[in-house]
Amino acid sequence: MPELRRDPIVGRWVIISTERAQRPTDFRQVAPPLPTKPLCPLCPGNEAQTPPEILAYRAAGGAPNTSGWSLRVVPNKFPALQIEGDLGREGVGLYDRMNGVGAHEVIIESPDHKTTLASLSEKQLEDVFWAYRDRILDLRKDGRLRYILVFKNHGQAAGATLEHTHSQLIALPIVPTNVLNEIVGCREHYKDKERCIYCDIIHQEISDRSRVVGENSEFLSIAPFASRFPFEVWVLPKRHTSYFEESQKFQFEALARLFSDTLRRLDRALGTPPFNFVLHTSPLHERTGEFYHWHIEVMPKLTQVAGFEWGTGFYINPIPPEEAAAFLRDAEV
Repeated sequence: MPELRRDPIVGRWVIISTERAQRPTDFRQVAPPLPTKPLCPLCPGNEAQTPPEILAYRAAGGAPNTSGWSLRVVPNKFPALQIEGDLGREGVGLYDRMNGVGAHEVIIESPDHKTTLASLSEKQLEDVFWAYRDRILDLRKDGRLRYILVFKNHGQAAGATLEHTHSQLIALPIVPTNVLNEIVGCREHYKDKERCIYCDIIHQEISDRSRVVGENSEFLSIAPFASRFPFEVWVLPKRHTSYFEESQKFQFEALARLFSDTLRRLDRALGTPPFNFVLHTSPLHERTGEFYHWHIEVMPKLTQVAGFEWGTGFYINPIPPEEAAAFLRDAEV
């Protein structure tokens, strides 16, 4: 029968609806690719089609905003927020407002127009994580900014508007509610038990094994107990660490290995599905070191969020995470 499961971090409930269950193979995607534009602004040779680069990796050197790069970071041409100006916080009767100050950047993960994040080499993927780190370290010097979210929309159904592989970074003058809820849940658990709740989850999942997707010496990937979406996967560092940007080289190397393995399993099992991933790390200027634990959440876009979900905040997931994890473990990569 259907089962209600509660996320122990934020208290969110999900419905594992076995009555609506589908076989894992029913989720395989046969989706058309994004339309290829005649002139891709993210391809080498088209550097003038983007704003001037903020960061680039070039093994052989070379001038900024020219070809020869292996990874490039540029401001978003149509930014959600703008870096110039002051916050201008004010009250308007009952309401609060501030200026849309922040940063919105695009991380171009490869010069190859046709590659995907899953097909990058482990070294290329490691460089992507280094780029995230470099940009977070630079932006956290700005006292106006309080949180930096790194995310990726892969595939048209997941919100991608360009085919060329890229991820995005948005630096905000506020801490998002979703992150605040995680922090509150982590703080309460720590206050009661003097332990990090993510560390407790890692220890339990390693012991139980039924929801483990992959593992190496430094990282664990799991289908979370209260998965909101079919084949949702979390990637967590085994060592307690609150700030992604404080990771060391050996950790980025291990993260690249396991994250690459996880994405390739999703591609193999589900037929290259569209997906979103988000990096959840600590706010820039808050002390969360004892109780918060950074992690990456990967959410394949296989079902639609509809009226029930919007009206209740519940999610309906037709695949038990134990079954999803087993299916991904069995995928040949």
